[in-house]
Amino acid sequence: MTIKVKLDNGAYLPKRAHPMDAGLDLKTPYDFDLYPGEHKDIDTGVHVEIPDGYVGQITSKSGLMLKGVTSSGTIDSSYRGSVHAILFNASKQIVSFNVGDKITQLVITPCAVCDIKEVNKLSETDRGEAGFGSTGR
Repeated sequence: MTIKVKLDNGAYLPKRAHPMDAGLDLKTPYDFDLYPGEHKDIDTGVHVEIPDGYVGQITSKSGLMLKGVTSSGTIDSSYRGSVHAILFNASKQIVSFNVGDKITQLVITPCAVCDIKEVNKLSETDRGEAGFGSTGR
């Protein structure tokens, strides 16, 4: 499968660090600082044509997560605008980024598009409605 990419001026082509990596690294086209507790919308200048039946998932880079910087998002196959990375700094330190730094990654995965049907009851399972932390008890 080939993903078509259009770049704005100054944008970087998404690339894998290693041939079999799942994530395509997205880089910043400009310098910025991310202050403690701040979230910021970074326009990567990258436009992608994701095939129908697939979705692009924006997900944090592990090295940035160690610094407290996270990101998350969904790119639908019909979207043709620039990919934005919403970054959040959960640390107590300013994190600075320079032009060309990796800020997040894009993972392309298959996506089931299902019909939705409202019902009065769902099927029974061993787990039932047991939620957060239920498997650790």
